[in-house]
Amino acid sequence: MEGPASVAEGVHRLGTGLVNWYVVEEAGRLSFVDSGVPGYYPQFEAALSALGRTPGDVDAVVLTHPHPDHVGLADRIRREAGARVLVPAGDAEMARTGKSDKKDRSMLPYFRHGIAWRLSWHLIRNGGARIAKVEEFDTFADGDTLDVPGRPRVVATPGHTDGHAALDVESRGVLFTGDALCSLNPLTGATGPQLMPAALQHSVERATASLDRIAALDAGTLLFGHGDPWTDGAAAAAARAREVGPT
Repeated sequence: MEGPASVAEGVHRLGTGLVNWYVVEEAGRLSFVDSGVPGYYPQFEAALSALGRTPGDVDAVVLTHPHPDHVGLADRIRREAGARVLVPAGDAEMARTGKSDKKDRSMLPYFRHGIAWRLSWHLIRNGGARIAKVEEFDTFADGDTLDVPGRPRVVATPGHTDGHAALDVESRGVLFTGDALCSLNPLTGATGPQLMPAALQHSVERATASLDRIAALDAGTLLFGHGDPWTDGAAAAAARAREVGPT
């Protein structure tokens, strides 16, 4: 992906064909939602340039969860831009220590799919094989409205991690799902709204239960950590994910 791509009013998509992260503009200030992997730093610089901003215009990096492909640049942006990093309270230990959570299934069966190899190599090549620790951060909880550009409301969606949260930017009609849902299965290549594969889930059961919370939201556009935007609403996305079931 070359430079930020507009996906809603004041909301821009960054990343590659495998991993997404986002930037939200409001009144000349910026917040990043997730932060890719360390090798994406040129995207951060390119986004600032394209938007006519400087590091001093970045207020925050808000993480849906601190897995390696979401937390990669958070601490570097904090240091270089003086931005706050915000982490779901239930995932604070992971962000602090860099120790990952246990998964519901082994990765091995997925390596029959070429995309699983591509993702693994992509993460290794871009410094995303391990969780990048965050030295300083604030935490947030379900129902909080965050005082950052876009003012997202926190919607707890545990399952992918214990503390996983989606971020509902009601003023833009946008829901950042993190990895509560994806529209590109990063281990099988299947497209359309669905749960993340079991080898990347802490609890498939809890992730499935969290679909109820997503279905209840009014957001028309869903923005995923993996895959293209979905513009047919949160309820339809959750229903489709239930139909597909665990993978």
